[in-house]
Amino acid sequence: MASSPPSSEEPIVLSEENLALRRYILNRPKKLNALNTPMLESLAAHVEHWDSSDLVGVIVGTGNGRAFCAGGDVAGVVQDAASAGTRSRAIGFFKREFGLNYTLAALTKPYVAIADGMTFGGGFGLVAPAPFRIATEKSQFAMPETKIGYCPDVGASYYLSRLDGEIGTYLGLTATTLSGRAAFEHGLATHYIPSSRVPILLERLAALERPTLAQIDDAIEELHFERESSDPVAPLTGSIRLALDYAFAKESVEDILRALREYADGSRKPDSADVIQWAKDTIAVLEQRSPTSLKVSLLAIRNGRKVGLLEALKMELGIATAFCSGATPDFHEGVSTLLITKTGTPKWSPASLSDVSTSALKKAFFEPGNKAEELIIPEALKRSHPAPAHFTKFALPTEEEIGKVVMGEHSASGSGAVTLPELITKFQGLRRDKHGVAEKIQEVVARRCSFEGTELQYLRWNH
Repeated sequence: MASSPPSSEEPIVLSEENLALRRYILNRPKKLNALNTPMLESLAAHVEHWDSSDLVGVIVGTGNGRAFCAGGDVAGVVQDAASAGTRSRAIGFFKREFGLNYTLAALTKPYVAIADGMTFGGGFGLVAPAPFRIATEKSQFAMPETKIGYCPDVGASYYLSRLDGEIGTYLGLTATTLSGRAAFEHGLATHYIPSSRVPILLERLAALERPTLAQIDDAIEELHFERESSDPVAPLTGSIRLALDYAFAKESVEDILRALREYADGSRKPDSADVIQWAKDTIAVLEQRSPTSLKVSLLAIRNGRKVGLLEALKMELGIATAFCSGATPDFHEGVSTLLITKTGTPKWSPASLSDVSTSALKKAFFEPGNKAEELIIPEALKRSHPAPAHFTKFALPTEEEIGKVVMGEHSASGSGAVTLPELITKFQGLRRDKHGVAEKIQEVVARRCSFEGTELQYLRWNH
């Protein structure tokens, strides 16, 4: 095994060679591996070289310390954006970051991202493109941008909009943090293993000379750690999930809040104590966020649902350019108050949703003129526009997939109705006996299906 040589000042990105495995190691542990421009340039150089080498079988991403990556180093970005003379550096950061996000999604070699620690914002942008996204008990996943007056980026408009129901909209607007187990059960991660087994996984992956995707999947699955009875249930399930999907499906932030208030005062079912408290807590969170950020984020996630990853990243670059160019003061205000001076609560402008014009936002953040900047990606990708890795292929089955099988609309559907045991057996075959499949299907069926018949209890999908 070979690795980057030690020095008095270690590189901010380390690299390791172990047989056919190549690994990058984010190495700013005191900064929680926050991404800056030199890190992005180093990462891009490493993965582009490895992807073109015949000696490489698999590319793995990890981080040193208690974070995989806590996001972009936005303090420096905001300081650069504040001056016309340095604003191009701020925008250049996003061009490099989003270009790397797309490059990772277009790799021809298998890519495994091990999010063994905090994985926020830009960190999720390094993990999300991987067909294999590994969470552990140390993992924390979040897109915290609305806290600082910004908008979820790094492809979040694409990825969040493809999570079950409205989970992605909820996570993008509220900036809620999920544990590693919850990230796996809700589809952000594809696998869940104990942190102590990560070194074992690295050795097993290195031993695969020319690994297929199925071989990599098997190697990770063998190290899975089952849910224990003491583990909390996935947070966005059951009656709370019913309320979440209803409220966050609305097409305006005002309507989302209106629906949440109906749950909070008990006037809309489900009206359990858990739902009422969740709605109250969610309202309180949204009222702390930048009104401009909330509206921009909702528009971006809705748009991201309709386009491919490259188009989503180009849209997000236009949005980032607008934030850096003063379309709103909230990005500067949020980062300065919360991350630089740490002086309290940001003063958003405008301070209320009613004073934020949606038509003005569309013009400032989404019109084609904002997309003049181009992502910094390899020339080969500019020419070929390859299909990126499939976000859900190795994750637990999505609710949409489950629904299609129940309704007979899936390519693997049979000719008749299915029972719950038959549905579980079907997906255990489709997902090659993946851990967690039965539990996911049972949760979805309990929420979305009714039973018909007296003996076999066939499933009916409730729209």
